[in-house]
Amino acid sequence: MDENFLLETKTAEELYHKHAAKMPIIDYHCHLIPKMVADDHKFKSITEIWLGGDHYKWRAMRTNGVPERFCTGTDTTDWEKFEKWAETVPYTFRNPLYHWTHLELKTAFGIDKILKPETAREIFDECNDKLQNDPAYTARGFMRRYNVECVCTTDDPVDDLRYHKQTRESGFEIRMIPAWRPDKAMNIEKPDFADYIEKLTEVSGVTISTFQDMIDALQKRHDFFHDNGCRLSDHGIEEFYDEPYTDKEIDDILAKALQKKPLTVYEQRQYKHAFLYAMAVMDAEANWTQQFHYGAIRDNNTLMLNQLGPDTGFDSIGEFNTARAMSLFLNRLNMEGKLTRTILYTLNPCANEVIATMLGNFQDGSCAGKIQFGSGWWFNDQLDGMTRQMNALSVLGLLSRFVGMLTDSRSFLSYPRHEYFRRLLCNLLGNDVENGLIPDTEMDRLGQMVEDISYNNAKNYFKF
Repeated sequence: MDENFLLETKTAEELYHKHAAKMPIIDYHCHLIPKMVADDHKFKSITEIWLGGDHYKWRAMRTNGVPERFCTGTDTTDWEKFEKWAETVPYTFRNPLYHWTHLELKTAFGIDKILKPETAREIFDECNDKLQNDPAYTARGFMRRYNVECVCTTDDPVDDLRYHKQTRESGFEIRMIPAWRPDKAMNIEKPDFADYIEKLTEVSGVTISTFQDMIDALQKRHDFFHDNGCRLSDHGIEEFYDEPYTDKEIDDILAKALQKKPLTVYEQRQYKHAFLYAMAVMDAEANWTQQFHYGAIRDNNTLMLNQLGPDTGFDSIGEFNTARAMSLFLNRLNMEGKLTRTILYTLNPCANEVIATMLGNFQDGSCAGKIQFGSGWWFNDQLDGMTRQMNALSVLGLLSRFVGMLTDSRSFLSYPRHEYFRRLLCNLLGNDVENGLIPDTEMDRLGQMVEDISYNNAKNYFKF
């Protein structure tokens, strides 16, 4: 991993070192814990950062035969967990974890050594020495180290946003902006849905018995988020929905759910259709950007879900025929003048061309790249996945108008994913120049394109 890692040509090197590397980071979708930023959290060990909530690593360790207690258990030491991860790393060749692990060690801690059982103790001690004794090795310190300008966390409508306010009032120079994620109000099939609605009632002051009550309560919270700087929503959905519904049907479905009565799959889909439409209208009226992450099958392992809870590494890529429903959803909003700036992410790369062609149906000239193809997400935020996404967007849209990379991570050491993406971008363009597909007389324009995708496009698009 020298300075030209992933850069296969001289043109790629020039594009990266002169243009991409210097650009700040706008991490417009992440899962950082706001309290850790507000408190400028000091990490007790490298294990806390790396294995405290990283389901990517947990999946790899389980696959390598590591018992669960060394992944998520509470009866093992930080060293024991780190040692098991170090034993797993040599088995991760061709998995992005191998590159990410060593890129993070190099950029955060200045460590060039390969992590393996023979070096584990030395690396563990060196990282921990810096974490415990160097005042720059804190949550905010890592954000500064990686030239972060802004992060957008992922926040529930009932959140009081106290840590965003605390961070803002502290004078911290890096902006932490909330992003609206109302999934719990949408997931009507979940056992805790009715309990969640009680919380929403409490924080909004709106008693919820009808769907309009629900929207009124969420509108109050939406306004509160807006007043606290939020300009971005996000929805985690399996697929888009096109089941027809009437207002009475949605009221009846909601009433059944609040009484904890079972719903049919069709009723669940009707409700989610109505809910997503209402949220999209709300975002359009507030001039927000909306994001849709679709295509995941979550919580596949019921045994481990019951033991560990969600988001612990038991989700996978789904296969849904959702193109027509997506088209109808976007078209309805467009016909009513309620289609705001929109980013579409697919977890299944077989839908890359579906998304890339869907964008062009609803671009309206109001801004560059109004409808965006989101970067390679989750299982796709690696060398092959990001390259495939950029290739599809290049062929069927305008890569030049792409808003670029995000971490989608809970870790303060995940910012090198932006570097990884930028190196791949420069390598892609550099190869095109070297192969005569882009004229080498247009290097100024190409350099500007790299800077735009790395930073400028996001800066102009999100209207923070």
